[in-house]
Amino acid sequence: MPNSTQRAPSNERPRCSESASVFDELKQSVKEIEYLAGATTGELRIAAPNVMAAGFLAAVIKSLHRRHPKITVHITLSLAVDALHRELRDRNVDLTLGRIMTPFKEGDLKAEILFNESTVIVAGRRNRLTRRRKIELADLIDEPWVFPAAGSAGELIAAEMFRSSGLDMPRRGAVCAAMPMHAALVANGPYLTTLPASLVRFGGNHLQVKVLPVRVPALASPVGIITLKRRTISPVARLFIEHAREVAKPLAKHRW
Repeated sequence: MPNSTQRAPSNERPRCSESASVFDELKQSVKEIEYLAGATTGELRIAAPNVMAAGFLAAVIKSLHRRHPKITVHITLSLAVDALHRELRDRNVDLTLGRIMTPFKEGDLKAEILFNESTVIVAGRRNRLTRRRKIELADLIDEPWVFPAAGSAGELIAAEMFRSSGLDMPRRGAVCAAMPMHAALVANGPYLTTLPASLVRFGGNHLQVKVLPVRVPALASPVGIITLKRRTISPVARLFIEHAREVAKPLAKHRW
């Protein structure tokens, strides 16, 4: 006879990811109740590339805080698109903001395009090239350059810009650097670089750079917000998205 003290086999426990999902939905429901009650406080977690955080994201946060100063925003910085998506899937962040690869093939994620990013070529404000009224891209091949970090979206866009113009990537001074070093080299030296137009618009003063009059090939580079499809968007995240749409409106109209 079986031992009377032996326990019957229990049902299979839910996987950790499923438990995390349920707990996450519960937290979102609590936030929803607070929002309906008129709360204007809360926390928002965003993942974004450095270059986006220094320009467009900073502008959106300023806009958000003008209306809702008690909201706390936590930012996770990452260069790789895969890393941004992983932060979202692991529910470490509420949304990501950055360049969106097209066509968008992530079945469990939802993308909303805010604007199409332009690329500009910049130099330090004392660079001799800033005094010229017209410059061809081919004229800049032998200038010293500093490019975004290897493997980043910025580096890939820079490479495509030259390739689509029938040119090889410049070799002189071609340093792949993180954003702080990147900005310092260009602002204080003879280097040129490519930057997203939105970064120059919203962060150009602290970068100490000037856009050169170079016709840059138009490259499709949409920027937007990505969220998890099967996750309820928190009220604070909704507020952020509304402000992001508003801040993005001038970028859709501006021509560099």
